Amino acid sequence: MSKRHGGKILADQLAINGVRRVFSVPGESFLAALDGLYDHDIENIVCRQEGGAAMMAEATAKLTGKPGVLFVTRGPGATNAASGLHVAMQDQTPMVVFVGQVALRDRDRGAFQEVDYRRFFSPLVKWAAEVETTARLPEYIARAFHVAQSGRPGPVVLALPEDVLSAEADVPDLGPAQIPQQSVDPATARSLLDRLLAHERPMIVAGGPGWSQQAQLDLQALAEATGLPIAVTFRRQDYIDNGHPNYIGDLGVGMNPRLGQRLRDADALLILGARMGETATNGYTLMDPANPAKTILHVHPDPDEIGTVYQPSASLAAPAPAVLAALCGANGKIKDAGWTRQARADYEAWQLPQETPGAVKMEQVVRLISDRYDGRALYTNGAGNYAAFVHRYARYRGYKTQVAPTSGSMGYGLPAAIAAKLQHPDRPVICFAGDGCLQMTLQELSTARQFGADIIVIIANNGRYGTIRMHQENHYPGRVSGTELFNPDYVRLAQSYGGTGHLVTEMAHLAPALDVADRGGLHLIELRLDPAMLSTTRNLLA
Repeated sequence: MSKRHGGKILADQLAINGVRRVFSVPGESFLAALDGLYDHDIENIVCRQEGGAAMMAEATAKLTGKPGVLFVTRGPGATNAASGLHVAMQDQTPMVVFVGQVALRDRDRGAFQEVDYRRFFSPLVKWAAEVETTARLPEYIARAFHVAQSGRPGPVVLALPEDVLSAEADVPDLGPAQIPQQSVDPATARSLLDRLLAHERPMIVAGGPGWSQQAQLDLQALAEATGLPIAVTFRRQDYIDNGHPNYIGDLGVGMNPRLGQRLRDADALLILGARMGETATNGYTLMDPANPAKTILHVHPDPDEIGTVYQPSASLAAPAPAVLAALCGANGKIKDAGWTRQARADYEAWQLPQETPGAVKMEQVVRLISDRYDGRALYTNGAGNYAAFVHRYARYRGYKTQVAPTSGSMGYGLPAAIAAKLQHPDRPVICFAGDGCLQMTLQELSTARQFGADIIVIIANNGRYGTIRMHQENHYPGRVSGTELFNPDYVRLAQSYGGTGHLVTEMAHLAPALDVADRGGLHLIELRLDPAMLSTTRNLLA
């Protein structure tokens, strides 16, 4: 065994853990790590700002089920990345983040860009630590990959002092992280199902981490075998084929009021992997934590998550996909098949486009794109008024065709689309973004071009922070403050990045723009929206 510097030890451990792509904004504090990556076939996607890089790493983890890996430098680099770590924590997404740190010899002197990362990141992540000995790098890295993936998945931060990374050590590598497999007794799983089916108005709510294509198929098979209605939580709409007759909609922002009432009226819920937080319950009004007035059967991989808000009647600490696998072949039928049929009819009625003002109509845009790419495209988005149209009118067919932050983070759609295209270069990737949302991470268009991520960006331009303006006009009519936006010329901007821009001022312009975009390259399609739609959106989507 020969000595290696810390950066080489780190890179070797990444390779052992199966890492094939990392995201970064380079900094002098982790030069040794960059040197270590030089000897490996690990792609380093160099981004323009740490927030965007963190969101790309998080989106990659969503798409692959494996931890996204991020490198950022100390001080402002690390603090910029915090937005993406917040997404990962709220969305229960595994990430391992390496942060350059001042040298150990300078610590606690207020050195240039010094931050106590344990204290700074601890409220935002599952575990934050600082490696103080080069020889312990394999140990810390192995633990980081383990913690990020176990129980309730989430982000982990390792601070790396630059002298720890540059120093040499003669230390053996550790093997890849082995995540404990939580076995599920089929009899226990079926007892939960039997309790659910014993009720008059049962419902399954699917969400949370760790799902897969197979889990989607198992969920659909369970629905077909039992006749149970399936709802999903916020931005987990791809957990079941939306064309399935048992799918009844999403419990998210701008949810179907009839679905919300059905959640209130249900007398039993089987919650598979979800947390049933504020968004799914419309601010805890559809289910009172003090008196839920229904049987709650909760499945979640982390036992500490169960019972944090709603006290379950019965629970099972296990990944939802494992429980679904254990339920394969289960029999038993819902008492009233009409309960599911009516719920599905409510969903179909909710899908009918409701007209908004202006020549370019978001309801028609989303339906046209959803029908055009039926099952082929991956869709990403951040947050804003436009996103409610995506939630309502898009239909998701395959697993992991929706990549969006349940934390409601603006700026997420563009970095996520880049990550999605890098992961799936042969599939169309479409980013929906508002003008305010897009401009938060707009500089990552440079990353897209550098690494050949040929994405389509649909820009809903209403010249303002639409969601905030909508609420402002509702609560403080006639008193506009702080919600107006200046926009660049997106057609020329696209050209400056080596892409193609399209301006859509009427619906007839959209299909030809998509025809051109489908031939490849980076495309920005600006939808020039009528600001008057804001005054009606609240009622249309409520």
